[in-house]
Amino acid sequence: MSTSSRPARKAKVLDTGHAAHTKDGDVLGLPGTMPRPIKVVLLGAGSGFTPRLCSDIIQTPNHAGGEIVLVDIDASRLKPMQTIVSRVAAAATGPTWTITGATDRRKAMTDADYLICCIEVSGLRCVRLENDIPNKYGVDQCIGDTVGPGGLFKGLRTIPAFLEILKDAERLCPNAIVLNYTNPMSMMCLTAARSTSLPVVGLCHSVQHTTRVMAQRAGVPYDEMEWECAGINHLAWLTKLAHRGRDLYPDLMAKARADLAGNPGDPKDVGDLVRKDMMLHFGAFITESSGHLSEYLPYYRKRKDLMKKYCLSGYDGESSFYANNWPTWRSNADAKRSQMISGEEPIGWARSHEYAAFIIEAREKNSPFTFHGNVLNRWQGGGPLISNLPHDGVVEVKTLVDRNGLQPLVYGKLPPQMAAICASNMAVYDLAAEAVLRSSKEAAIHALTLDPLTSACCSPAEIRAMTLEMFAAESEFLPDYR
Repeated sequence: MSTSSRPARKAKVLDTGHAAHTKDGDVLGLPGTMPRPIKVVLLGAGSGFTPRLCSDIIQTPNHAGGEIVLVDIDASRLKPMQTIVSRVAAAATGPTWTITGATDRRKAMTDADYLICCIEVSGLRCVRLENDIPNKYGVDQCIGDTVGPGGLFKGLRTIPAFLEILKDAERLCPNAIVLNYTNPMSMMCLTAARSTSLPVVGLCHSVQHTTRVMAQRAGVPYDEMEWECAGINHLAWLTKLAHRGRDLYPDLMAKARADLAGNPGDPKDVGDLVRKDMMLHFGAFITESSGHLSEYLPYYRKRKDLMKKYCLSGYDGESSFYANNWPTWRSNADAKRSQMISGEEPIGWARSHEYAAFIIEAREKNSPFTFHGNVLNRWQGGGPLISNLPHDGVVEVKTLVDRNGLQPLVYGKLPPQMAAICASNMAVYDLAAEAVLRSSKEAAIHALTLDPLTSACCSPAEIRAMTLEMFAAESEFLPDYR
């Protein structure tokens, strides 16, 4: 059943009188002009996010320029990225942007206005381990970097580095806003919320992408589609999809039933079966691709017959898809950067749908902008943003930004079946945060014992053995866990 017929809520807005009924991505204020040059520090500059994020910032209309500092501990990846971003800045019109590079973040972060986190800890060295050891115990992963065994261990080795960055930031740039793109998103943001006074928001592109996909599937203009979305990262629910007052879910569900029965009406849209099946059984569409989503659930990856039915190729659910392909993706990205520097590949992009540059613009110009961000489930008045999810957890909700900073908007109550699916994963994140903060192997074991997919495939004893085996295999990167 669709939930789009429920009464509209009046959202609570923090420190502002702006209404919160606007769609994600709406700019509520006038374009304005940036009153000052700014300093943006991008940590993990070797990331694939870097060229487009920096290009977006440089293309901000009516900006005052400033400095973009690229930071990476790997100088071989930092240098080409600095060259590429410098060329983007040189080709831009208006006030100048200074592009600098640094391998020591402490020298770079002083007086930064914005920190963008795209770090990767250990590079390629753990990707295979975090896929193959769980697979030996019967836990089949498609992506495995935000949830489940792979996501947990990526968090255990990544979050401590993030917390060190935040500790430095409190001293060097205490007024900065931290924009995090690094996975595992929910674990990163939750542990940060329990560790720092700095404003931290997690940014993903699943909401922007999925809402556009749904407008296309429904055959309506994106700008005319009415929608609401809330939940947790990669498990946010589109609780309303409508066009000019007409509920779009009946038609979307009819198409999904045909696809799942093997009689698709649109031959270009025959995949995405996990999300379509979840929509039919739980009442709304979810924001992450079917392959990744299947890892958050106990239903689709526990038996070979179920995987054959629901888990297709690539991002639709292919076994070991990330582990098998990420090394090649990384080397291809490096090769493309070399081609950009040599002139074989053009440099220059239209402004993307990524949130970071729009958040910076909204704060600097005091032009209110709404987006979906990952934040603590609590607004400044003390109450929860989503009332039936843990109040000390991290949720993905509409968030307003203007000169007052980040102001998450109260959503209200999710339909209970949707909240229960989110809460099952939030219990894992809670214990993962405890594992990091207490350097506790036992908390990590408990986290995986509660993980929906892992617990559907393994007994508690098997989960303990698997977790300890992963700790042993990655001991170089996890020296502090007891």
